[in-house]
Amino acid sequence: MHLAYPAVLSALLFCTGLYGVLARRNAILVLMSVELMLNAVNLNLVAFDVWLSRAATETLHSGQALTLFTIAIAAAEIGIGLAIVLAVHRNRGTADIDRLRDAAEGPDDSDDGPDSDAAARARAAEKAEATA
Repeated sequence: MHLAYPAVLSALLFCTGLYGVLARRNAILVLMSVELMLNAVNLNLVAFDVWLSRAATETLHSGQALTLFTIAIAAAEIGIGLAIVLAVHRNRGTADIDRLRDAAEGPDDSDDGPDSDAAARARAAEKAEATA
């Protein structure tokens, strides 16, 4: 088999995973897309290892060894990632990345308006009255 076939398949898998990371809003789908990208890298490692082992007389199969390490790291990453997503879902009630980012940023406190100082003083006065 030619090297071009697994290389093209790997490129398609990687591009699909990259699209999933950039376009998806659900954190679990983003993690699945990252796994797809890692599997594309694994396919490349094995394909190049087989291609290079045909050219060399002494084979070390380093591509396959790196693939095993990548699979182990991906398994740990997906376990930790799913635990974090589940904890955030339990606390916030959603796994939507845009909603989580908006909740983390808080209200827009920009100083662009002319009466932003007056609004800040009014909020501080209301807070002082509420605590008194």
